[in-house]
Amino acid sequence: MAAEPGTARDRLAAAAFTMFAERGFDATTVEDIADAAGVSRRTFFRHFPTKEDVIFPDHDRLRQAVADQLDIRRHEPPLTAVCNSVRLVLVDYVEHREVSLHRFALTRQVTALREREVASVHAYQRLFTRYLRERLADEDPLRAELMAAAVVAAHNATLRQWLRSGGTDDAFGELDRSFAVVHDLFADVPPARLSRTRRRRGGDTAVAVFRTDAAPDDVLRAVERMLAPDAR
Repeated sequence: MAAEPGTARDRLAAAAFTMFAERGFDATTVEDIADAAGVSRRTFFRHFPTKEDVIFPDHDRLRQAVADQLDIRRHEPPLTAVCNSVRLVLVDYVEHREVSLHRFALTRQVTALREREVASVHAYQRLFTRYLRERLADEDPLRAELMAAAVVAAHNATLRQWLRSGGTDDAFGELDRSFAVVHDLFADVPPARLSRTRRRRGGDTAVAVFRTDAAPDDVLRAVERMLAPDAR
């Protein structure tokens, strides 16, 4: 097989996906991939520690980009910052649609690849949990765990739906709807970061105290809930 143009890393990745599709993952060796890409076995290992790493070449880079976004978005409410940051993952999948679809097909067939993907998902959840615990230091740590898990679940459900559609669904519109559900689940704290609400029964006075970084829309929703006739 003739090597295609591009960097050695690109040629290796392209050759690997082609051979995995033709021969199967287990039947394809590192030597096969290197030969098809027109490089040596040593060159392969300079770019990829294992055969599995060809399937997930950019996960570490992407996770670092998400972590960088979390730092940049510290002016946003914590849960909003996490949701906005993890969108980078979906953007990357959509921009590399063919590779994403090939990866999805392979991970459904090969147990080792599924386990690798699960480990990557857990790494994102740990990253979000640490971030939320820091931002919500005055709250129950369990809440940060639950928020992180909800964001990851919403993102992954959207991503799986897009992959199963063959990359034809409106991934970003669906992600927005999924994150709206997550925000509703935690509407009484971040992103509004409502600190305290008091309603005086038998009178017409209601007092709400918010953190200064509360988003206006979230403040409005919280006040509307507080003033509702059945508010407790």
